[in-house]
This record gives sequence, structure tokens and C-alpha cells, in this order.
Amino acid sequence: MKHLPSVKLLYYIPEAENIVASSAKATLTPREFNSIIEKMSRGDVDKWILELIVRGHGSPLEHSVYIYEVTCSRVCSHQLVRHRHASYTQLSQRYSDKYLRGLVEYASRVLGRENPKTFNEAASLLLEAVEKISDFGELLELASEAYIIPPRVVENRDVEFLRELLRSTVIYYRALGNGASYEDARYILPQAVKTRVIVSMNARELVEVFLPLRMCSRAQWEIRSIAWQLWRQLVDVHPAIFKYSGPRCILMENRTRGSPCTLQEFLEGRCEFTIERCPEKTPRNKIRDCLKTSIYH
Repeated sequence: MKHLPSVKLLYYIPEAENIVASSAKATLTPREFNSIIEKMSRGDVDKWILELIVRGHGSPLEHSVYIYEVTCSRVCSHQLVRHRHASYTQLSQRYSDKYLRGLVEYASRVLGRENPKTFNEAASLLLEAVEKISDFGELLELASEAYIIPPRVVENRDVEFLRELLRSTVIYYRALGNGASYEDARYILPQAVKTRVIVSMNARELVEVFLPLRMCSRAQWEIRSIAWQLWRQLVDVHPAIFKYSGPRCILMENRTRGSPCTLQEFLEGRCEFTIERCPEKTPRNKIRDCLKTSIYH
């Protein structure tokens, strides 16, 4: 659904699990790295990565890097870039209004008009759309071309919320028509406006910081959605590294118990929590319920 954020894992090192496990073993043996990795079996890989999780030995995880693309709002991107052990490249709003132009083109098709040739024509077209379209579903489709829409707005079928987003876009194009630069006109845009970010993070940042913080039920809904989507994709490519990852309660629990459990095992009740309370102070008997509420599809 285009009104929601999305993430796509682009590139990763296919042999990362072997590299991480061999790096862990290299800290305890005088053998050269190549000789270690050549003799590393699948069982050895799983054993050494599990040992990293138990002991909190994070540095070997830094040898595995993941590059992914996030489409989200500016609300979410401001949270994303707070993770400093990562690299970011973001779509420039100063030089590209890609999503806003897509909104104008969509409005042209809905109203049966030609694509506007000037900024003022674009503003007039969007104003007509705001005044003529009353159906929530149609407004949602239109606004979703350029904006991320919170689930609560969709649940409540809040037509006025969507109209305000579109009215702001009208003012944006009027400002451009009056000679404002893109960098100044964008001041009027809501933070819901879409952006695109290319992110590189290593496995340690993902396992110990990003996923624990952002998969938690306390995280804001949009970045929580990004984190859960990303976690699923990471588990698909490197399960030995990421199946034991999850919200902070999972990280804390697996650091204290003798035999770590996967996130799925905790969700299904096949593993019970032993910690008195999670880092967010949820008591032991409530952690699993809280964990279930954190799931974002």
C-alpha cells in the first residue's frame, strides 16, 4: 500500500555468516583467517554466532554490512538518521519534488485534465481536486502519491486530514508560481511528505541498536514498521545472525539466559522470559503480550 512506508534490502555480503563466525573464532586461535573460514561448517557457523549473542561479543558482527532503501516520511527519516553508526544518502527535496509531481499527475488523470504546464496551473488543479473529491478512498489514493498517511487517519476515514495535506501542496505550488525557489517553497510542506533514503548499517548496529529500539512497541509506528519489515528480510538472508534479534526485551533476555531463543519462539510461547522486567519496565508476565503488540506488518 503506497500510503505506508516501505523498505527494501538491496545488497549484502552473501557469505556474511561465515565471515562473522570465522572472525569470532579468529579471536581465540592463532590460525590465519583463510584457514579458519575454509574449514567452517554450517554447524560451526551457527555455534559461533550463537556464542556471540550469548556473550555480547559484538565486534565480529561489524564485518557484515547491509544496504537498504527506505521510502518514508520526513517524520521517519529524522528518526532514522539519529542512528550514527550508519551511512545515509537521501533524495534531495531541494532539487527533486518527484513525489509531489506524481501527485499532480495523478490528480490530472482523476479529473480528466492535461498535465499542468506551470506551477500556478498545478496549484489550481490540486485545489479543484480538493473541492471536488469527497470520497475518502479516492482522496487517500491521491494524497498517497506524495505523503505517508498514519494508520489512524485511515481507520477514522479522516477526510479533512487528507485535504489539509493537499491544501499545503496547493500553497507549495503557488509559492513556486510566485517565484519562490524549491528550497524556500518546501518550508510549507507537511512532514508527512515522502522521501527516499539509502542506508548502510553493519550487523552490530542492527542487532544491538536499531532493531532493539525500533521494533519495540514504544517506537513510533512508522519507524517500527520499517524495522519489522527489515528484520523479516534480514532473517530471510542471514537467519543465524538475525533470528535471535528483536525488540530490546529480546536482546536483554538472550544476554542473560544460558540458551538463547529466537524471536519466533518467544512470540509462540515456546520460550518464556526470565528477566524481571524489560528495559521499558514492563513486568515479566506482561512482556510477551507487549511483544505481540509491537509486531508491525
